[in-house]
Amino acid sequence: MTTRLAAMIACALPTAVLAGPAAASTFPADPLDSPMWEFHAQRLFGKAHIVFDQAVRVQIPVIAENQRVFPVTVDARNLPAVERIVIFADLNPIPVAIDYTTLSSAPFIATRIKLDQRTPVRAAVLTSDGVWHLAGQWIDAAGGGCSAPPVSRVKGDWADHLGEARAAAWNQDGGQTRLRMTFRHPMDTGLVENIAAYNIERLTIRDRGGIVLGQISVNGSVAEDPAFTVMVRNDGHPIAFEATDSAGLQFAGTATAGALRMASANP
Repeated sequence: MTTRLAAMIACALPTAVLAGPAAASTFPADPLDSPMWEFHAQRLFGKAHIVFDQAVRVQIPVIAENQRVFPVTVDARNLPAVERIVIFADLNPIPVAIDYTTLSSAPFIATRIKLDQRTPVRAAVLTSDGVWHLAGQWIDAAGGGCSAPPVSRVKGDWADHLGEARAAAWNQDGGQTRLRMTFRHPMDTGLVENIAAYNIERLTIRDRGGIVLGQISVNGSVAEDPAFTVMVRNDGHPIAFEATDSAGLQFAGTATAGALRMASANP
């Protein structure tokens, strides 16, 4: 890994997930033997305790058939008291895709990310005792997932559909609701010539009383027209969600178990 690429990745790391100054402590040996392991461990986890843990289930294809849209599902429900889930790809120019603060939600999330080359894709799960639990694997991918123009930019219709959203919800066992939200958004990385970075930055999910059930910090390495599936506590009432992008536009809507609804876009 070149110094130049390392510098690009350092600049791309969002401050929301940085753990502070680089730690002087040593890190556990990486079972994936990634050339960027210690670089990311220092900046994401600092002095926190790190374990590689099979209790974190990362469900991903072995090969990226489409490097622009790579599905990742993280299920950490076998761990107690989960506070955050971070999904990142070591060798992406924008490594961190999402940082999910679970709050009252189950530690489960599915989304789609971009891959710029062959890279480890990982999930890091923080439990209330301050321990980070990691899992992941190497993924074969063709280049350019982060540095090619979005399809909607090529077609030229992105502005006509910006912010369109759909949501669906299904009741699950244990008083949980499976909630899926999709948005029309180019999710520009800023790595394409003459196209500035422009992406959804935050997604907040609330119950009918306005209590935040979960919040997701989102970066440009999430796929165009992003989709997010989470498991939230619900009593059968509508669940509200609101996405905010880097231009300050907000896209809000609701979902009720068993119903498919079009959300509203509110610039």
